Amino acid sequence: LFLVPGLIAYLTMLMAVTSTALSIVREKEAGTIEQVRMAPVGTLPFILGKTVPYFGINMVSAALVFLASQLLFDLPMRGSWFTLGAILSLYLLGALATGLFVSTIADTQQVAFQIALLVSLLPTLMLSGFIFPIASMPDFLQGVTRLVPARYFLIALRGIVLKGTAFSNLLPEFGALGIYTSIVLGLASLRLARDRG
Repeated sequence: LFLVPGLIAYLTMLMAVTSTALSIVREKEAGTIEQVRMAPVGTLPFILGKTVPYFGINMVSAALVFLASQLLFDLPMRGSWFTLGAILSLYLLGALATGLFVSTIADTQQVAFQIALLVSLLPTLMLSGFIFPIASMPDFLQGVTRLVPARYFLIALRGIVLKGTAFSNLLPEFGALGIYTSIVLGLASLRLARDRG
């Protein structure tokens, strides 16, 4: 029961980052990105157009993974569904923003996929508290874990599902995920605006 929420965080991050990163790079490879650059579409509508469909798809995927974990592993749900949906939405937005940022760096799908795995798979697996407890890590690595969004999502997810933690007690986790999402989305927007300009 302690590992299953970590698996949910891991799969959600991996799906969201890779799907968004590959979508824009695919347009670069096909040459259609030039048509998008010439179209009278601002950066914000472009970002929304690229993230909203994947947000919906990944929300459904995460819900199916959560449902399967309840059916197969008897994962309880002791907290609020609203709080779970809110933290999952914020976590997904951060993951999608990461994918967007990766897509502004890479020029091929192969490079985008490798970078996406590097920034999503390894930190989520090794530095989120999924496999190794953060408290047992060296001080330097404990500091590095503060940059990993899965760390905060995992604390919130385990709290909601296993202990029924209230929304008010998860404000630090919501705040950390909000800051991460804002920074990465801002960086991706700046790079996309520069590329489109």
